[in-house]
Amino acid sequence: MAQNYSNHRRWVPVYHFVLSLMVLATMIGAGINFFKAMGGTGFYSASLLFVTSLSMLITFFLFRAFALKAQDRAIRAEENLRHFAMTGKLLDSKLTTRQIIGLRFASDDEFQELAEKAVSENMSEDNIKKAVKNWKPDNYRA
Repeated sequence: MAQNYSNHRRWVPVYHFVLSLMVLATMIGAGINFFKAMGGTGFYSASLLFVTSLSMLITFFLFRAFALKAQDRAIRAEENLRHFAMTGKLLDSKLTTRQIIGLRFASDDEFQELAEKAVSENMSEDNIKKAVKNWKPDNYRA
């Protein structure tokens, strides 16, 4: 299937649905256990379980955030190189990382013009993606 605006988002079912629900269920269960054990026996182990599940929840979000940040940096460098190869100049420094991420889907024919439009009209990442006429798929992302 050809990639386009309506189907370009990537969902990893095991991460986005299975693991997220497992982490959430563990956090809720640990919270219930913690509050039931307050002032009674088993409070120490309930508090350890709660802290462990809270750590797991935080780690779940940080793993994704760190991976996306690294991916964003790579996209910024790739698109800067692409623009330099086409024009001999780096991308306009006024472009935000989010705008550059939107531009990565533009074909070479429209990339430069869309980059200029993104700066002059302060386009959002989503609006840039919607403005792409010839979608350049990104099939190598995680």
